[in-house]
Amino acid sequence: MLHEDGAEAHLQEPLILERVEKEPEKKWYTVVSERAKKHCSCSPQKAKSKILGFVPILKWLPHYKLREWILGDIMSGIIVGILLVPQSIAYSLLASQDPIYGLYTSFFSSIIYAILGSSRHISVGIFGVLCLLVGQVVDRELALAGYLPESGTGINNTESLLAGQENSSAVACDRSCYAITVGATVTFTAGIYQVLMGLLQVGFVSVYLSDSLLSGFATGASLTILTSQLKYLLGLKIPRPQGWFTLFKTWYGLFANLAQTNICDLITSLVCLAVLIPAKELNDRFKSKLKAPIPFELFVVIVATLASHFGHFNSEYGSGVAGDIPTGFLPPQLPAWKLIPNVAVDAFSIAIVGFAITVSLSEMFAKKHGYTVDANQEMYAIGFCNILPSFFRCFTTSAALTKTLVKESTGCQTQMSGLVTAVVLLLVLLVIAPLFYSLQKCVLAVIIVVNLRGALRKFRDLPRMWHVNRIDAAIWLITMATSALVNTELGLLVGVLVSAFFVLGRTQQAQVLELGRTPTREHYENVSSYHGLRTHSGVAVFRYGAPLYYANQRLFKKSLYKCAALNPVREKAQRLKFKNKKQEAGEMPKGKSEDKLSTKNEAEAAASVTVMLEERSPIAVRSVVIDCSGVLFLDTAGVNALKEVRKDYREVAVEVLLAQCNTSVLESLERGGYYDSEKDGEVGKNNLIFFTITDAVNYVQSLNVPNGDCGNKS
Repeated sequence: MLHEDGAEAHLQEPLILERVEKEPEKKWYTVVSERAKKHCSCSPQKAKSKILGFVPILKWLPHYKLREWILGDIMSGIIVGILLVPQSIAYSLLASQDPIYGLYTSFFSSIIYAILGSSRHISVGIFGVLCLLVGQVVDRELALAGYLPESGTGINNTESLLAGQENSSAVACDRSCYAITVGATVTFTAGIYQVLMGLLQVGFVSVYLSDSLLSGFATGASLTILTSQLKYLLGLKIPRPQGWFTLFKTWYGLFANLAQTNICDLITSLVCLAVLIPAKELNDRFKSKLKAPIPFELFVVIVATLASHFGHFNSEYGSGVAGDIPTGFLPPQLPAWKLIPNVAVDAFSIAIVGFAITVSLSEMFAKKHGYTVDANQEMYAIGFCNILPSFFRCFTTSAALTKTLVKESTGCQTQMSGLVTAVVLLLVLLVIAPLFYSLQKCVLAVIIVVNLRGALRKFRDLPRMWHVNRIDAAIWLITMATSALVNTELGLLVGVLVSAFFVLGRTQQAQVLELGRTPTREHYENVSSYHGLRTHSGVAVFRYGAPLYYANQRLFKKSLYKCAALNPVREKAQRLKFKNKKQEAGEMPKGKSEDKLSTKNEAEAAASVTVMLEERSPIAVRSVVIDCSGVLFLDTAGVNALKEVRKDYREVAVEVLLAQCNTSVLESLERGGYYDSEKDGEVGKNNLIFFTITDAVNYVQSLNVPNGDCGNKS
């Protein structure tokens, strides 16, 4: 047998491998019983392993290298603690809370994560995006409860709104008290979600939140955060808008009230921006030479507090200040159980965002430093960083990139640095906090705005993102725009859906490609992508590079028929229509075959019909080989599509063979009855599986057997 180039085909027996027989499937009750025995059985070794796995500090603390690690941990812990003081106070504004609660949040989360976290480097505490989400829920619930913006009493409540104690009737709850009650309830609910996800071992969900999605969400939220802080920069007292399109509502409120700008706050904001932006740039530029970043934020806070105190900015110019920040700790209280149904949906999105950010950062730094982290353990850790502090009036936390980078760059070795950070914050809570009474809110807003630089710089990377991968860039743009312009929580959902649609779209855009053989090797590639590839006479080889399932099975058939330049269904219909027309015209007697016409006129008519058929649709291909190496899986619709393709082509005398099927595809074909559809049994009882395209091509060229497929059964 000759190839198209005239060379003699190298024929050999097709490769045949014997499949390993699978164990019979177990009954469901057997599986349940075995898993119950595995998970419910207890031994001293198993109990020890579980405890050490759940409380990682018990594992690494006994092996702590004091001389090698302690200096770096103390240095990084102190520096992060110093940075957290102004940021914790500032981000409390974003969460619609009093400054003291931000310090509580950073303090408790630092301790709990040091005990339960599996990452050595990430810093858990205040995170701007989560503060924004919590603040939106708090403002909504305050409005529903009837509290005036920036006021201390409720307008509709002559009875007392309680401070989260469901059965208490003695303690009245003012606006600040009710705000932290809502924030703590949201935090408690989000923590419960995260721990439940850890128990259900669903830490893998983090893989569905791509880097482009998270980056777009963070950037969109940063735009919302930036807009929300402008009122503090200008000294305006306007309520935070609720619902969708808050960005536009906020800008409208700003322009409508621009005439009421507090000049003292505006000047202070401009001065602080003029100091902090260049200072931050200097820190970034010389971070490789500096042993630790210079805490310019703390310096600005100290100077601004002194200026505000001695200049009487609050009493003389009406500038908003942080107010009283008490020392010590408040007694624990339960969440407001009645509020949980109101905040359950919001808490779920907050839980997902907090977990995704934490796991992404922990895995990134673990990979960089050569160790591993457990995603489910991270779920437990961040969950308890929310549940336990919520009893002490804290709000939601997660890992934060900026502080994590500072922590890593200043010599952090273990989570011991988190405990050092907690000691710094404890000192502030017990002694220093009241000194920030005169600190202007506009200074805190400046700190928030300056720390958004990293997220907002992503806009500069957009052209590069678009050049590298347009789909990732599109996901980033859609997620960012939805988060910023429509609704923050909706942006995350839209990002996930858009990512899923793009994945589905890729499978539906896959096209069938014609393959050709290289001249010197038995290797096949796309003929439209490479020069010098040769095709086989009478045999066409095609490849489909996507799973074949219900959503794309019609597109697969359409693409295959188009690439093969032969639609068997249309060809059959046209032949039948043409034949019927000839019969009606009397050119072909009904019920007689063309080769048995007796008269001269009938013979000429038959010859004319044959010539016209051949001229209308000549079929040069007699066999089609489909390379299934790119087909990862088949569902029932996919199996049926292959059955239909084989049936349609056989009706026009073209055989279909499958090659390079993986075991999953083979099993799907067997379960779907692909082999059972063989009724002629012409190949015999042996299942012939074509593991290579060459075997399939040689087989169809060497045998005049009209039957061929990926595995043939009698």
